[in-house]
Amino acid sequence: MPTASPLFTPTVIAGHAVPHRVVMAPMTRCRSTQPGDVPNALNARYYAQRASAALIVTEATQISPQGKGYSFTPGIHSDAQVAGWRLVTDAVHAAGGRIFLQLWHVGRMSHPDFHHGELPVAPSAVPFDGQVWRADPQTGIGAMVACPTPRALERDEIRGIVDDFRRAARRALDAGFDGVEIHGANGYLLDQFLRTTSNTRTDEYGGSRDKRLRFLREVVDAVAGEIGAARTAIRLAPFLTARGMACPDILPTLLEAATYLQARGIAYLHLVEADWDDAPPFTETFRQDIRARFSRPIIVAGKYDRARAEWVIGNGYADLVAFGRAFIANPDLPRRLADGLPLASFDGNTLFGGDARGYSDYPAAA
Repeated sequence: MPTASPLFTPTVIAGHAVPHRVVMAPMTRCRSTQPGDVPNALNARYYAQRASAALIVTEATQISPQGKGYSFTPGIHSDAQVAGWRLVTDAVHAAGGRIFLQLWHVGRMSHPDFHHGELPVAPSAVPFDGQVWRADPQTGIGAMVACPTPRALERDEIRGIVDDFRRAARRALDAGFDGVEIHGANGYLLDQFLRTTSNTRTDEYGGSRDKRLRFLREVVDAVAGEIGAARTAIRLAPFLTARGMACPDILPTLLEAATYLQARGIAYLHLVEADWDDAPPFTETFRQDIRARFSRPIIVAGKYDRARAEWVIGNGYADLVAFGRAFIANPDLPRRLADGLPLASFDGNTLFGGDARGYSDYPAAA
């Protein structure tokens, strides 16, 4: 008898029994209704088509107007946005799926055009090399634009952002989500607080590892206190170096974070691996170290195929694997991977903005 693939064995994630371990990763697609950054019926169709995932993690979603950094991305800070997301969650649940909302504050990864001419905010006013997607609201045509040097947050503002995360988590449950994933990766605000290269503060939020971890702990505590730790997760990016994030102390910092997150009893830890061609390797030593600190479910993401997914699960380094680009053109990705069916390619020109083309018009396998 052939050995069963570890990718297609049942498990439990966030209290949900699931038949396999293929997760849909969060992917920015910039198709919310304007004005207002409101999710819509097109978004509902797109996510429902992919409800066979063990878990869907939505595209990153603004917790507040200040948290916005890309055109046409959705929010969770208005009543209209909550109603729009309810279309999505109802459609996914009707199709038998499970869905978490990814909570997002971009911090310095933004542009004054999104903030009435005001500078984006960050732990510290440090210049960096980063770009965001900005579109003309009339034509929908967009391009990548450089981010300016941000403004450093005041202490009271930091406390306000923590509360924004808490309120966003409550609104997510009001919208029907099964839980939330805090975006602590990819050079956005939580990540900026964690790294010495972006956080040069000298108060209680900067300097030592413990102080750089303070904002993460406050956000996780606020969200878990509002909706429960079993519905609270976080995404981290240990080996990210782009966007001015090459911090020499990030790995031990994240290991300390993992110890705290384990004790806090969160639903899962989502580790994103750098997926560009010359990215630093995600070392096996670090996989072992973080697993020793965090025994609860771990999701990994980053250029995985079936063989690599089976390797990482089979070695106990992860419990589930998230697929991003492959889910764009293959709405039935779990079936295709399980049955060895060919994978379709996506159209890179339709990733950001637009309509159903390159979004909800990819067919399932025959």
